[in-house]
Amino acid sequence: MTLIETDRLRLRPLTTADVDAFVALHQDERVNRFVGTYTQRQALERLSAIETQWATRGHGLCAVELKATGEFLGRCGLHYWRQFDEVEVGWTLRAEAWGHGYATEAARAAVDWGFSHLGLDLITAMIHHGNTASERVAERLGFTYGREDVLFGKPVNVFALKPGGAR
Repeated sequence: MTLIETDRLRLRPLTTADVDAFVALHQDERVNRFVGTYTQRQALERLSAIETQWATRGHGLCAVELKATGEFLGRCGLHYWRQFDEVEVGWTLRAEAWGHGYATEAARAAVDWGFSHLGLDLITAMIHHGNTASERVAERLGFTYGREDVLFGKPVNVFALKPGGAR
């Protein structure tokens, strides 16, 4: 099992066993305004797809846990988008975890792991219009604006980072 650790966080592959935490994360209106909600069935389908991506591509989304307590903070990791032929880093944390630098820390770890272990030559971050907090995370990581695109029928700003980019 792939495990990525930082000083404060543990990132491990999401599985269908995380369904309750995944649903609860997406039920909070502060969180879901950009990423939507999931029913139990939808969450199981999404988590099954994440497990498949881990099995077939060697990467996927992770549960983000506080190392000291094991508390589930949210999700972060790498996702391959077939329609763009790109790997994106994404992060979604519980509102109670905002403002502590966890998103930046988790995303930096996922990006570094993607470049060092997977040999990726580009990682994107697709951020919905109006999500300025996520844009600030991307900028702190050294991502630069690349283009506008559409994801799930909604416009997104696509930021990009190459290995050795500003950190």
